[in-house]
Amino acid sequence: MKNIRQILFLLACLVSLAASAQWQWTDNDGRKVFSDRAPPADVLEKNILKRPGMTAKTTVNTDAPSPAVSPVAAASGAQNAASAPKLSGIDKELADKKKKTEEAQAAQRKAEQEKVVKAKVENCARAKQAKASFDSGVRVSRINEKGEREVLDDTARANEVKRIQAIMNSDCQ
Repeated sequence: MKNIRQILFLLACLVSLAASAQWQWTDNDGRKVFSDRAPPADVLEKNILKRPGMTAKTTVNTDAPSPAVSPVAAASGAQNAASAPKLSGIDKELADKKKKTEEAQAAQRKAEQEKVVKAKVENCARAKQAKASFDSGVRVSRINEKGEREVLDDTARANEVKRIQAIMNSDCQ
C-alpha cells in the first residue's frame, strides 16, 4: 500500500512537470496563448511570457541550468530551447533581398533619367536645326492633312518660331 502511494505521488509530480512544459505568450491581438510548441517567429521576444521549465518572465540560459530548477525540468527546458527557432532580430536573407530590390530600383530610376536626358538633348538639337532653317529666310512648306503641300505665311512662320523657341527654352538647358 505504501508503494502505491509513492507511485501515485510520483505520477502526480510527472503530470505537473508536463504541465510546466508549456509556452505562454501574448499574440498580436493582446490575447494570452498557451501551447506546448514554441511561438511563431513573428512573436517578439518581449511578448513571450513563459518558456518550458522556466518561471514566468525569465530568460532562457542554455549554458548552465539554474540551481532552483530540477535536473529533469532543466533537461526538458534545454531540449525545448534547442528546438526553438533562434531569433536574431535581423533576417539576413530578407535584408539582402531588400538591398537588392533597392539597388535595382535605383538602377531603373537612373536609366529612366538618362533616357529623359538623351531625349531632351535630341529635341534640343532638332529645335536648333529648325530654328536655323526659319531664321535663314528660306520659304518653309509643309504637307497638310489632305497630303497637299502648303507654304507657311508670316503669321504661321512666327507661331512656329515661338513654338521652337519654347522647346529650346525647356530642353536646351
